[in-house]
Amino acid sequence: MELRPYQQDLVNNIKKSMLNGHRHIVAVLGCGGGKSVIQAAIAKSATDKGNRVLFLVHRKELCEQIERTFRDMGVNLNLCHIGMVQTVTRRLARMEIPAVILQDEAHHALSPTYRRIYDHFSDAYLLGFTATPQRMNEGSLGAVFDDLITSVSTSWLIEHHYLAPYHYYGVTLADTSQLHTKHGEFDKAEVEELMSKHVIYGNTVKNWKKYADGKQTVVYCASIVASKATADEFRAAGVNAIHLDGSTPKHERERAVQAFRDGAVTVICNVDLFGEGFDVPDCEAVVLLRPTKSLALHIQQSMRSMRYKPNKEAIIMDHVGNFMRHGLPDDERTWTLKTKKKKTKNKINVKRCPNCYMVVPVSAKVCPTCGMELTRETETNPSKTLDIMLQEISRLPYDDYQKCKTWDQLELFRKAKKYKFAWSLHKALEIGIDIPDKYNYMLYRMGMRR
Repeated sequence: MELRPYQQDLVNNIKKSMLNGHRHIVAVLGCGGGKSVIQAAIAKSATDKGNRVLFLVHRKELCEQIERTFRDMGVNLNLCHIGMVQTVTRRLARMEIPAVILQDEAHHALSPTYRRIYDHFSDAYLLGFTATPQRMNEGSLGAVFDDLITSVSTSWLIEHHYLAPYHYYGVTLADTSQLHTKHGEFDKAEVEELMSKHVIYGNTVKNWKKYADGKQTVVYCASIVASKATADEFRAAGVNAIHLDGSTPKHERERAVQAFRDGAVTVICNVDLFGEGFDVPDCEAVVLLRPTKSLALHIQQSMRSMRYKPNKEAIIMDHVGNFMRHGLPDDERTWTLKTKKKKTKNKINVKRCPNCYMVVPVSAKVCPTCGMELTRETETNPSKTLDIMLQEISRLPYDDYQKCKTWDQLELFRKAKKYKFAWSLHKALEIGIDIPDKYNYMLYRMGMRR
């Protein structure tokens, strides 16, 4: 398995940093950029020279996953110990001394458990990898690493067909403004209570049918109770859905994931399972039902649907407003090892279309999905903007519907004119606009399609 050019460039830059005297280096590469393959290439280079490597992960399943990758890449596993940080820290006195420590998900590096390992093997090179080199939007990694190396951006990976482009919809189903914070994250008990309402489960399914009907989907929930209830709601709507969490027996989880991969299961609802580092089978959509203050968690979860396939467009449905805290997956971000001031807040440069709820950069003038004009007022008062838009359309001549290019534009015209829904079906057929598949049954019943 050969490295892609940008992956090889990152390896070369890490080597240059080591030659320049840096011993603790963190490398930044977006989700889906192939960090595990890069780590394997570095491990192989070290073991080929007879050097010992320690690879740290934080979950057992990741040990098995990375071991497969390392074996495929030709790493000498007799010289490479792949271990959970929780286990390694208890066995430090009995372990062989490594020349290189590889740290996956290096934004966890500030944890005392990890730092105990670094301190014990203080002569080893420490090479960390992460998509988000910061901890809960506050602390810096400068307390552990002495050099930071960036690679290509997420937008570059999309542009060059290493990741799929996406549509991000921000349909808020829960008000998170009253949640309190504990240890840098939303209070878990409050989040679980907030997200345990039946109306949220029902509206989740309703919006899924609107934006991602039939697509292989991973749903991220806030609790086991909520995840099970969400899966039940999908099944009640005729969608083959299952629930998984960390306590699900391994053989059941593997069987469920294989069913998802085969298409027998359409929706997987889970809690803290398909997060950092997990090799999730190809999916086309994700649903975010867990509010978080962690940029790392937001990026990991929102990008799970962006594995590349030709002509694929991923769908991200955010029902908890994470985009207002963290922005979009491919936003350009400036990383540093310097400590941030706690009162400093990241500026989020996104806004939401008040008509179709697509989240777009704040600079966007027109919604790329429904064609609605986005004014400055959209950022602060989307409902008022929509009302103004509808009033303006209501005064347009009747024949102006022929200027509509998409179904959403036609629907906006109909709502402004206060026509019945069947009008949109007739006019879409008349002017050649594609009608969403979910309305086929109405076309058959009305005799408009055979």
